[in-house]
Amino acid sequence: MSTSGSGNAPTYRDAGVDIDAGEALVDAIKPLAAATRRPGADAALGGFGGLFDLAAAGFKDPILVAGTDGVGTKLKIAFAMDRHDTIGIDLVAMCVNDIVVQGAEPLFFLDYFATGRLQLKAATDVVRGIAAACAESGCALIGGETAEMPGLYQSGHYDLAGFAVGAVERQDLLPHADVEAGDIILGLAANGLHSNGYSLVRHIIQTKGLDYHGPCPFDPGRRLGDVLLTPTRLYVRPALAAIRTGGVKALAHITGGGLTDNVPRVLPEKTAAEIDLGSWPLAPVYQWLMDQGGVSEAEMMRTFNCGIGMVVVAAPEEAQSVADALTEAGELVAEIGRIVDHEGEAITRYTGSLRG
Repeated sequence: MSTSGSGNAPTYRDAGVDIDAGEALVDAIKPLAAATRRPGADAALGGFGGLFDLAAAGFKDPILVAGTDGVGTKLKIAFAMDRHDTIGIDLVAMCVNDIVVQGAEPLFFLDYFATGRLQLKAATDVVRGIAAACAESGCALIGGETAEMPGLYQSGHYDLAGFAVGAVERQDLLPHADVEAGDIILGLAANGLHSNGYSLVRHIIQTKGLDYHGPCPFDPGRRLGDVLLTPTRLYVRPALAAIRTGGVKALAHITGGGLTDNVPRVLPEKTAAEIDLGSWPLAPVYQWLMDQGGVSEAEMMRTFNCGIGMVVVAAPEEAQSVADALTEAGELVAEIGRIVDHEGEAITRYTGSLRG
């Protein structure tokens, strides 16, 4: 008598899904996840749901803050370079940087990794980056999902999504309601393009006939693809250090939409963020995009961070202590503008020019 799976009976592996490879990945990442444990997250990886104990983490009257994101078409450059050790950092950063701007301490993270056929080394490299970024942000990696879906993705390609949850005591939730004209705007330097605008970057690179494996035109001595894979900066620990000074009124993570669209999200009506575009040094990548890509200044400001990855709003008398805390935590800080009165909904307006 034949049994299921014997003879010519088709198997899941025949259809392109290798359960054994999935289990091997879980085994490979268990120590990576274990290294991210923190108070409140002590359960082992592998349960049906991830657990977190807010009381064990020391919260009394918490508000939960959740965020989800991906890394967009930056993945295409990782595929082209066959380099997967930084993209997981981007995934975590895009999520935890979003929730810390509301004053929340990131508590735990889950990832979703989807591919056509699981490649153990690439997937492990991705999760290694995720775990490293979680550890740096004080955030436990408590679970995730790996989906193998033959026929849906090109060979060697995958997609990523991340999910972060944090908490903040109710009275400490940001932004504060007292943001007003005269408050100082501080800008924290970005590592580069972070994880936004890559569809436009890739279009320019294709138009110019450049090779990701070739020399970088704006960073001699390095390959173009390696420069573009520089991971998104993690601002969690510096932001929390600044918040502890008591002087932070608002924070804004500068992602898609740039300073133009993101800063007004944390401002009250009848105010504007007036930002001096000449108040921080412009990295060569942005100059190259304008000069060689023909991107207008207005488009630059709505597509890229243009060198400022996080914005902090503080009262004039508190701005220096906030800046000192950020500098001590390793950030490059510049005073880039101030809050001004404005009739209507909050906006960002600019003085000066990116070109200096």
